[in-house]
Amino acid sequence: MSVSATLESTGFHRFELHEALVRGLKDAGFENPRPIQDETIPAGLEGIDVLGLAQTGTGKTAAFALPLLDWILNERPKAPAALILAPTRELANQIAVEIRMLAKFTRVRVVTVYGGVSMRNQANELRRNPEIVVGCPGRVLDMLQQGVLKLGAVGSLVLDEADHMFDMGFLPDVRKIIDAIPRDRQSLLFSATMPKEIRRLADELLVNPLVVDLAGTCPAETIDHGLYRVEEKRKRALLEHLLDGEDCQSAIVFTRTKHRARRLADQLSKGGYRAVALQGNMSQSQRDRAMKGFRDRRFDILVATDIAARGIDVSGISHVINFDVPNTPEAYTHRIGRTGRAELEGVACTFVTGEDLGWVRATERMIGEAIQRREIAGFETGVENEERTPRKSSPRSRPGGNARGARRGRGGQAGNRRRSSGRRSGN
Repeated sequence: MSVSATLESTGFHRFELHEALVRGLKDAGFENPRPIQDETIPAGLEGIDVLGLAQTGTGKTAAFALPLLDWILNERPKAPAALILAPTRELANQIAVEIRMLAKFTRVRVVTVYGGVSMRNQANELRRNPEIVVGCPGRVLDMLQQGVLKLGAVGSLVLDEADHMFDMGFLPDVRKIIDAIPRDRQSLLFSATMPKEIRRLADELLVNPLVVDLAGTCPAETIDHGLYRVEEKRKRALLEHLLDGEDCQSAIVFTRTKHRARRLADQLSKGGYRAVALQGNMSQSQRDRAMKGFRDRRFDILVATDIAARGIDVSGISHVINFDVPNTPEAYTHRIGRTGRAELEGVACTFVTGEDLGWVRATERMIGEAIQRREIAGFETGVENEERTPRKSSPRSRPGGNARGARRGRGGQAGNRRRSSGRRSGN
């Protein structure tokens, strides 16, 4: 097949990317640009600064990686040519994996730099002069101050999930890193929200940027989301009922605290579910094993806190279940946005008790619409102290299979598929 024919077959032909990237796109199965890519890639290729407002899982990595790679392949700048900052180790690894996939037919090298692992090994990787460095601010700054990492040749800077960097207290480190990079550069900043601190950073960092706002406050149309009124003591039983549903293939379950995440994952694992926790008290090696197991489908259920799950982008998650409501209304769309990605449908279920009604009202005001109330026979709370919203019929499948009472137990093929046979996968 000719290069031009290959270009046409990918749907990325109008970007006129380097031939090696066209091969990489085709090999990775990328057929048509997603909205964030369609909007930002042309500006990225022209060297224009970009401010992109978009949720995780919308295709941001390819949106900034393709212009970076195209520039590196065509201009052959001195290494390291590009620095990508991410708030978490998991996100840094995911970015690096996708860039390597797109750069499969090139010799571009990508190195990840983050804490919790040996600095010596990362320093050895940096001595090989990689073109792209992906890292977390803390470790990047440490290596910069020790003289291990040189940023004097960086011509392109990317800040991904900048709002999470602020939440985690990384902005002072980010500013010090920016001061070490030449001013004559291209800068791209991506964020799901725009608090005043990030707006101030964007104003300082970006020069006449292209602004693309695809974040919004409403959940994606591909997500079927609803509220389940349930007593606190019945939450785990309702959770298991939903996990046993025929349409539940994999799930992220969110809890409010790390101790609750660990305890719930242990309880599910002892009950035969292939579940694992992801929470702040785990070592980096434990976190890596948990995430790898979830991605490889050795675990079907990931029980996590908001902090631990930041930046996680795993494809094919069928359900997000809020065992505890988020701390803020804004966190609602972030959490449930981990399903229904890449134009696939997903289901999001939120458990609410009588103490959560204020959160419900605030969240509905934020997204500008009522969240559907759902009931499952045997789990009604009997509490009627809120103004009820009529349930709407939906063509989408409801979580939990026959969610009005036919599937009350754990039996059946769906339940057995998600449970370990004689071993405790989560331990």
